[in-house]
Amino acid sequence: MKKGLKSAVKHTTAVKYNIIYHLICFSYLGYLVSQQEIIIPADLPLVQELGATLREWAQIWQDLYVANKTTLFRSVQQMAYSLIEYRSQIVSGTLPKDDLVELKKKVTAKIDYGNRILGLDLVVRDEAGNTLDPDHTSTVSLFRAHETASRSVDDRIQEEKVTFWFFMTISHLISLLTLFSTVHTYSLLMNLKNFVCNIGEDAELLMSLYDPDQSEFISENFLVRWDSMGMPKEIEKLNNLPALFTDLSSSDLMRQRLFLVCQIIRVGCMELKEGKKQTGGLRRPFGVAVMDITDIAHVFATLNFFLCMLAGLFVTLKLLAGDLAQVRKDYPHFVDRSTAIVRKMGFPEIILPGNVRNDIYVTLLQGEFDRGKKKTPKNVEVILSVHDDEAIFPGAGYDGITEYKSVIYYQVKQPCWNETVKVTIPIEDVCRCHLRVMFRHRSSQDSRDKSEKPFGMAFERLMRGDGTTLRDGRHELIVYKVDVKKAEDAKVYLTLPATWAEVEEKEKQTGKQFHHSGVIPMTKDSFQIATLTCSTKLTQNVDLLGLLNWRSNPEDLEQILQRLMEVEGGEIVKFLQDTLDALFSIMMETSEKETYDTLVFNALVFIITLIGDIKFQHFNPVLETYINKHFSATLAYMKLTRVLNFYVGHAEDPALTERLYAALKALKYLFRFIVQSRLSLLWQGYYLACMTAILKQMDDMHYAHYISTFKTRQDIIDFLMETFIMFKDLMGNVFPADWIIMNLVQMQVFLRAINQYSEVLNMYFLDQAHFEIQLWNNYFHLTVAFLTHKTLQLESFSQEKRNKILNKYGDMRKTIGFKMRDMWYNLGPHKMRFIPTMVGPILEVTLVPEPELRKATIPIFFDMMQCEHNFSPGRTFETFENELITKLDEEVEGGRGDEQYKILLEKILLEHCRRHRYLSQSGEELALLLSSLLENLLAYRTITHDESPEHRMSCTVNVLNFYKEKKREDIYIRYLYKLRDLHLDCENYTEAAYTLLLHAELLEWSDKPCAPHLIPRDGQHVWTQQELKERLIQEIICYLDKGKMWEKAIELGKQLAKMHEGHIFDFMELSQLLIKQAQFYENIMHAMRPQPEYFAVGYYGLGFPSFLRNKMFIYRGKEYEWLEDFSLKLLSQFPNAVRMTSTAPPGDNISNSGGQYIQCFTVKPVLTVPCQFKDKGVPEQILNYYRTNEVDQFQYSRPFRKGEKDPDNEFATMWIERTTYITAYRFPGILKWFEVKSVSVVEISPLENAIETMEMANEKLSNLVQQQACDRSLSINPLSMMLSGIVDPAVMGGFSNYEKAFFTDTYMLEHPKDQERIDVLKHLIALQIPLLADGIRIHGEKATEQLKPLHNRLVTCFQDLRDKVEKHYGVITLVRWQQHIV
Repeated sequence: MKKGLKSAVKHTTAVKYNIIYHLICFSYLGYLVSQQEIIIPADLPLVQELGATLREWAQIWQDLYVANKTTLFRSVQQMAYSLIEYRSQIVSGTLPKDDLVELKKKVTAKIDYGNRILGLDLVVRDEAGNTLDPDHTSTVSLFRAHETASRSVDDRIQEEKVTFWFFMTISHLISLLTLFSTVHTYSLLMNLKNFVCNIGEDAELLMSLYDPDQSEFISENFLVRWDSMGMPKEIEKLNNLPALFTDLSSSDLMRQRLFLVCQIIRVGCMELKEGKKQTGGLRRPFGVAVMDITDIAHVFATLNFFLCMLAGLFVTLKLLAGDLAQVRKDYPHFVDRSTAIVRKMGFPEIILPGNVRNDIYVTLLQGEFDRGKKKTPKNVEVILSVHDDEAIFPGAGYDGITEYKSVIYYQVKQPCWNETVKVTIPIEDVCRCHLRVMFRHRSSQDSRDKSEKPFGMAFERLMRGDGTTLRDGRHELIVYKVDVKKAEDAKVYLTLPATWAEVEEKEKQTGKQFHHSGVIPMTKDSFQIATLTCSTKLTQNVDLLGLLNWRSNPEDLEQILQRLMEVEGGEIVKFLQDTLDALFSIMMETSEKETYDTLVFNALVFIITLIGDIKFQHFNPVLETYINKHFSATLAYMKLTRVLNFYVGHAEDPALTERLYAALKALKYLFRFIVQSRLSLLWQGYYLACMTAILKQMDDMHYAHYISTFKTRQDIIDFLMETFIMFKDLMGNVFPADWIIMNLVQMQVFLRAINQYSEVLNMYFLDQAHFEIQLWNNYFHLTVAFLTHKTLQLESFSQEKRNKILNKYGDMRKTIGFKMRDMWYNLGPHKMRFIPTMVGPILEVTLVPEPELRKATIPIFFDMMQCEHNFSPGRTFETFENELITKLDEEVEGGRGDEQYKILLEKILLEHCRRHRYLSQSGEELALLLSSLLENLLAYRTITHDESPEHRMSCTVNVLNFYKEKKREDIYIRYLYKLRDLHLDCENYTEAAYTLLLHAELLEWSDKPCAPHLIPRDGQHVWTQQELKERLIQEIICYLDKGKMWEKAIELGKQLAKMHEGHIFDFMELSQLLIKQAQFYENIMHAMRPQPEYFAVGYYGLGFPSFLRNKMFIYRGKEYEWLEDFSLKLLSQFPNAVRMTSTAPPGDNISNSGGQYIQCFTVKPVLTVPCQFKDKGVPEQILNYYRTNEVDQFQYSRPFRKGEKDPDNEFATMWIERTTYITAYRFPGILKWFEVKSVSVVEISPLENAIETMEMANEKLSNLVQQQACDRSLSINPLSMMLSGIVDPAVMGGFSNYEKAFFTDTYMLEHPKDQERIDVLKHLIALQIPLLADGIRIHGEKATEQLKPLHNRLVTCFQDLRDKVEKHYGVITLVRWQQHIV
């Protein structure tokens, strides 16, 4: 095995370096070709084309290597080597003429094929193979040449797909990956040869495929039963237990990792030990075996059997191409009647008509069960049954059973089973069936076990009330008691809610809290299952179900057909045959009228278009099969033709244009249905080619004459309207994207026509009397669509292609952009009618990354500002400003705009505004505002794909703060919810709550309806402000509870309670709120709540993004997150950063360097005690919250010495440098970090340090004594340790050190101003005595017999200490703790 592994690694490494070697060689060859270009004779243009092609392919080839697209990488490599060889032969000049002609055909075919599979442009040629020049070729001939070339390449691709041996010659790896691209379904044959394991009892082996990265099982189980003697239960299957894992897709096999897992269940007694008669037949977990079969699935499985051993399991594996039917046909010697068929828990990539499946997978997930009267947790057995059917399959290879009994975990309160079974029910019976789950405690002793009855019951309906199947995913079932007879009566319990989700839905519908009053009581137990429906007949979509059952509600047919087009595509293709059958049934069964023909036609077009989408294109064979073998609506052609003719006949109707275009896209299959084969979209292309040819021939005089033939101005309006709409629809949308020459010729001709029509606009429709706003509006939208069309975006092309287009056609965007600018300025006083509607389209134009175009069109913004300023009553440009901000946000988030645009926009607007008498100040403010907005938006967009959620949060906050300042609540709220979602993804529940609170604070406690922008994006309900605010606060309280921020939750709960008590008068809701509050108070006092650490982080150096660069932040850590863990996480986000070891601020040499330096250290929050708690005996649990929350000041203390060190007393020269950081906002907040806004440094003298040390010691002692007094159940150990540490003579050196350092005549002479501080220190020493007295008293009350000696020693030591302190520093008496305890 090791030798084979070494060999495989060696082979892989060799392949890798071989690829790199060829990559370098290929790139160098491309370079040589480019260098030799100048010596190629002018009469061999094909050689020049070869060189250009190789250069273009070389760059793509390298990109494929980097992207690890191995199949395409290898294909391009082989094609490129072929072209290099062909080029050498042509350049040699030794080929006979006939051979040269033949070779040219090979070269052009190879280039065209390679261009197609790489997504490059189609090259059109004449019969001799020379590239066609559009200037010397008629448009129609050019179209025909494109059509021929495209068909030729399509035929070649089809030929390549079926010629499998060609791919096999490249390499073994290519063969497999190519197979994956052409075969959609695979099967994995496994044969269990032996199982060697000394269990001593019967066993069950459950084998399945598993994806460890997704943490999910791919297949159902293959079940094998083994006896206690170590032999299969069916002895005749010894050494031959075959199983076929079916329905696997290429994506399944190409998963990053794929495991074969075998779960081993012991069937027998609870424990393997001798004793009293034990309960038998219990399923108990024994072990699991796992094998990584990724390599087998990826590489070797098509050629070899593999004998694999995992933990005593011996299996062979072989991958077979095809589904179950195909495998049985192709490999009858492998797959026979004895082979167990193991289905995938999901569908194959394609579902052919006639393939019927109806499986529901049920996974017993986990539960939590009260122990009841038992001292230990129960041994829970879950018993699953289907009522009324016998349909449970624990694994492939065995017949169905009546009920399934789970594995039993011994004395586990929260067992996790994760056991999956298959439920197979006849489709017609699903509606009346449900799952029932019984829970029973199993005793290890047989005598006790017989008396154990089920203690709980749960159920779940398989079909919902609306006829849809049970949703996939988790379901939290309600567990009912079964100590009453009615608990097993389905008629009774089916009237009750089955899941907590049903309860929540009912509460939403009624608006009232759910109160269970059923005859069967609920328990506190919880139980979860997960379900997955794999059915070609049962749907979970109510709209699709409406279509399939349309005969039940024929009066709703119109609505049913319209809603079909809103159904998710994956659900439709799954039920493709049934959906098409239903559509044609509607068409045929309502044949006497035409009411539904158009709706059915539109639905059919929708489905055909759906299958044309790249996501579902592998379902094309399914549609082909349906048309060829299952379609039987003989009269459908009449209705389909009638609707199609209607659309074509009303092509000028703008309302039908979109429908017509969709139908033309689906024309191929529509005509297949109409039984007229071999028709396609090409007739539309031919029409467009003819129209382009006519327009190409027209000169200025022709256009002028044509316009003059219209008799009225209205005729001209109608013509221009229709033309502008038609041009916009036809631009680049008819010819395939790789027909670049055809598309460019079309755009060139349209450009000239648009410019001609613009002159007509200026001539006839510019004056006040005849101005047509809709016509001008259509013109501007047409020019914007033209200018932003993908065919003209040169920046997205390679340099080679860009140069060709510029040399031939120029940059058409600039031509039409300059024209549009001139047309705008021609509008004069009409401009105000286009503000704000044209702000967005003009913005699209200015964002096109062409410098000259930007410089020409950005001034239009200033013109719009000027227009609104001049014509608005308030002399402002507020409407323009708001619209520009809105559209700028949308465009930048959509991927447009860059740093150069930001700079140019600010520069041009500032130049224009500063020259204007009235706009100099307000215009400059807007220019700087837009620049700031763009900076934030660009940073946000850049960081959106960053792996660090913290960076995304920072940028989101920057953007939302901008919109908050500008009072743009609509956009502000949108970013609030983006921030909330980021926090929830990271489980930052506290920060999510504070983020949502910002939305709630925008709302009032009133019945005023919410403005649309105030309603969250995921809500379609119409809310009053009070309703929405209450809903938000409820959600916030839920997040705060998860974040253990119960104090804040109580504060908000009191707001709600006040409203319910004094205004809404909903006392039921009030009672629930108060119950929650009571729980929160209890949590504060008793629940474990670790205090978070805080970290100061500085990002220094110019290598950081602007929002971090040379700034310091305070971070709030997560629970149990210490400095080292936090630092590692931080540095992983900046792998090139250097961690600074010093906590001092860095110098300019670091701040101004191009690198990245990170400073990170722990800081302590400064406690601010709320007013209501000051000078009161407040329990430590209450104060602990304020030690790390409601804080914005943090301190870092660094000890240092002044003067010479005193060897006898180090306190005398120990100073503290204390740095205080104040953040911009208090913690917690909408982020887990905030920027430091101010830093101050002070030096603490040794005496002040001593005072602080004593204050902290006294406070710590006081808190601990108070806790012990409040809660007698607390352990006494912490108190013992603290008292011992203070009163023990060995530690009393602390007092003596202070006395030696500060309480001497010498010190007083040198520091006469410190007398007051010395008195304070003495007072603190004296204050410790009554605190110690209370502590020792409580210690004596709680001390056990074992602690009595320690306590007696504490009393003795304390007495000595008290005598000394009271003698020197006086006596202080405190109020006893009990008086502070309520």
